[in-house]
Amino acid sequence: MRYQNPQNWQAVVAGIIAAAVLLLSLSSFIIITPGQAGVMSILGKAREGVLLEGIHIKPPLISTIDIYDLTVQKFEVPAQSSTKDLQELSASFAINFRLDPTQVVNIRRTQGTLQNIVSKIIAPQTQESFKIAAAERTVEEAITQRDILKRDFDEALSSRLDKYGIIILDTSVVDLTFSAEFSKAVEEKQIAEQRAQRGVYIAQEAEQQAQAEINIAQGKAEAQRLLAETLKAQGGSLVLMKEAIEAWKLGGGQVPKVLVINGDSNSGVPFLFNLGNLEETPSL
Repeated sequence: MRYQNPQNWQAVVAGIIAAAVLLLSLSSFIIITPGQAGVMSILGKAREGVLLEGIHIKPPLISTIDIYDLTVQKFEVPAQSSTKDLQELSASFAINFRLDPTQVVNIRRTQGTLQNIVSKIIAPQTQESFKIAAAERTVEEAITQRDILKRDFDEALSSRLDKYGIIILDTSVVDLTFSAEFSKAVEEKQIAEQRAQRGVYIAQEAEQQAQAEINIAQGKAEAQRLLAETLKAQGGSLVLMKEAIEAWKLGGGQVPKVLVINGDSNSGVPFLFNLGNLEETPSL
């Protein structure tokens, strides 16, 4: 039977010990990258003090490091509520937030993972904040005053999440819907308003047309009054004769059937007779 050299055994043991020491040395350090924060737990208990970016020493084998992302996180959260006039209102909010670095240890102790933060804190608080904002106005006001609704929601949500170490950076209303009954009522109201506006337009158009006819009638009456005054005045017969000559010209310059003769200079109306009657009179 052959025996191994004791020196070989010593070399193997020394190698194992060196490897173990190397592994322990490597596991005694943790690197936190920018945008992250770490929480050290020893034997399952979270220690005070947040591990920020850089290299940190940790006890090997008995410690663990939980890493939290401090960059901006975005989640879309649905919410439902009843308005002041008891109408159902549904919304979907896109929420941008990040974790407060100084509160990461408390977050680790109370909430654990980021998924727990969203499902157990942000989602229910979003629902409650939306109820607060929607209950202060009617569904029509919620639609027409959407910016005010969002402002009230932001204030309620920020105040509720601040104590959990969650900083709200921005929110946006992705979708805002209401019941089918209210949608139908809105549509009917819009149709009625359009009809009313059309009726107002027709009434205004009729009024303008009537006023135009009144203006035309007044213009004609004024023209006739002025013409009558002109004919009554001295030289009015000349005006009438001028009108007769103009009519003669418009007729092509032919001898008219009706001849105007100023027989009596004192008469306001000239003597008129039809030349056609002369042609029909038998000769003597």
